[in-house]
Amino acid sequence: MINRTVLILCVSLLLFGCNQETNLAVNEKGVKPNDLIKETSPYLLQHAYNPVNWKAWNDEALALAIAEKKLVVISIGYSACHWCHVMEEESFENDTVAKLMNEKFINIKVDREERPDVDQVYVNAVTLMTGSAGWPLNVIALPDGRPVFGGTYFTKDQWLKVLKQTSSLFESDPQKMISYAEKLTEGVIKTDLIEVNKEKTPFEASELKDIITNFKTNLDFKLGGQKKAPKFPMPSHLSLSLRYAHQFNDTELLEYVTNTLNKMAYGGLYDQIAGGFSRYSVDDKWHVPHFEKMLYDNAQLVSLYAEAYKLTENEDYKGIIIETLDFINAEMTSSEGAFYSSLDADSKNENDELEEGIYYTWTKEELKKILKEDYDLFKAYYNINNIGQWEKGQYILYKTKSDTEFTKQNNIDPNSFQSKLKQWKNMLSVERNKRNRPRLDDKALTSWNALMLKAYLDAYRALGNKAYLMQALNNANFIKEKQLQPNGQLLHSYKDGTSAIDGFAEDYAHVINAFIELYQTTLDKAWLNLAKDLMDYTVDHFLNNENSMFYFTSDKVNNLIARKTEVYDNVIPASNSVLAENLFKLGHYYYDKSYTERAEQMLSNINGDIVKSPTAFTNWLELYISFANPFYEVAISGPNALEKINEVNSKFIPNIIIAGATQEDDLPLLINKFTEDNTLIYVCVNGTCKLPVAEVEVALKQIEK
Repeated sequence: MINRTVLILCVSLLLFGCNQETNLAVNEKGVKPNDLIKETSPYLLQHAYNPVNWKAWNDEALALAIAEKKLVVISIGYSACHWCHVMEEESFENDTVAKLMNEKFINIKVDREERPDVDQVYVNAVTLMTGSAGWPLNVIALPDGRPVFGGTYFTKDQWLKVLKQTSSLFESDPQKMISYAEKLTEGVIKTDLIEVNKEKTPFEASELKDIITNFKTNLDFKLGGQKKAPKFPMPSHLSLSLRYAHQFNDTELLEYVTNTLNKMAYGGLYDQIAGGFSRYSVDDKWHVPHFEKMLYDNAQLVSLYAEAYKLTENEDYKGIIIETLDFINAEMTSSEGAFYSSLDADSKNENDELEEGIYYTWTKEELKKILKEDYDLFKAYYNINNIGQWEKGQYILYKTKSDTEFTKQNNIDPNSFQSKLKQWKNMLSVERNKRNRPRLDDKALTSWNALMLKAYLDAYRALGNKAYLMQALNNANFIKEKQLQPNGQLLHSYKDGTSAIDGFAEDYAHVINAFIELYQTTLDKAWLNLAKDLMDYTVDHFLNNENSMFYFTSDKVNNLIARKTEVYDNVIPASNSVLAENLFKLGHYYYDKSYTERAEQMLSNINGDIVKSPTAFTNWLELYISFANPFYEVAISGPNALEKINEVNSKFIPNIIIAGATQEDDLPLLINKFTEDNTLIYVCVNGTCKLPVAEVEVALKQIEK
């Protein structure tokens, strides 16, 4: 977007034209921008008018550091990061700090969402140095990028001290720094080396039971989630728990999942007015969120609630899905079908100052004025009392009872209460929309878009709303047309019509996964074939042939001090666990043993780590279940295949893949299965099929958990 100053300049220079360089104009305060003005990342652009001479991460900036023999400041953050903004205001907008940084350092700003490869390397380095890491992440490195110092948030005085000490040491004793950097870099390279497990690993249900018993020791069965604060939703933990509970009849674990889903939806973590989840809760009872809303959280949570709805038929979960996707459609979707990255935790208050959470919270006086005679009932429902109180007289809407409990205790007709609840939300939404909105990070990231694409598919299969399928198809076509290059390569980021940055393993992993799901929903084999093509490209350019794992960066990247391998399932599952799952499924679709054997080898390589620390490998454990328990291919062929597949898709059956066609098809699973007169369902294991049946319910009885 061109700002007003630039627009005026463009008009005045009309005879000479107005090009990209015009964006180098001063802002309304008369400040000239630094090199970040040329970037598209909203986070980088927020720093474009800092007095620090910031540069983006690129070969030119790194070459400049070597040429000028200067240390490098590598400062990493993201648009919705509250403490990133605090450090910017305190240090990076300060002339004294900027003067020292500009004189002694080459300064590089990194959007961790845009460059997760850079982030991984330096998070690893800071963790080795200090025992932990977070954002903002601030690293001092040698001119060649090897780190020598690092930490997270620093006050202005602390940061000045760091700058002075490191620059002084580099001038007086550079060899001391170099020696330390060599050892630290060696540590960074070695931290995620994966050894090949050459022994045949038996994946057995009995060992899996022991692993899950260990996993349970980390769970908070009373309040939901993990036994610690802050509490992150951790969708892959809950997805594993839901699947294991279902397939192994573990009622305790199923109750844990439903309790967690309920507690998250009742709490301040969930936006009670407009839907959507914040990134995490700062306390252990899901009351006070860190108010940033991330696309990847909401995508995975929609998928999770959709699967839980299919299993439990809990109408509350249906409502959460609908409200959250309404939020995504209203706030985080572009006209091109792309999904934006995040909403900031901060917004401007009445004093025109950024304040965390002010957009989402309420005072008693505000609520009384809006709700009038309904205030007392609203107060009881959302705990406008000591339970829901936050700070500065602000309250976070926070439920502690289900609607059924609340209406029964207050002797209210449930249907009438739902109408009143909808009315309350509309009234507060109108009032809230008058406030300054949180800042939007409107770049689209391929991996996160694929997660939301899958979420829409999961919601469609659970609820049957065709608008969700259309939204998924719109996004799939956006990825195919904008992010997929003619040579088969994916790009990672998209903003303002520009696709940029070579894709990472996470992009390929999640897009392949989403395209497989799209095939299983639409029966359009083009999506499955495209998933296979992307998998083959990933093997060609990301595979470490020594251990069958995948590097996070492709073989085209050479400006990092280490080539990392992502294996730990975190808030987002590791790219390797998703790629292993994709290989497993594609191997079944195409009868390609090289795919399934590689997936098995990948799982075998980390089996020892899974046993020791199951909470770090929850998505891997779903693959473990697929190897340990029966896994089925369901092939449906005939004129009514799509209708029958919709019926199958509406059930919670995590141990199947689906293939289907309404005509002759050469997919190995479908060869010689088509008849014009009837639609038949084949339940198969490794290509060997049971007798075909015509009714879905009969076919489902052939599938064991």
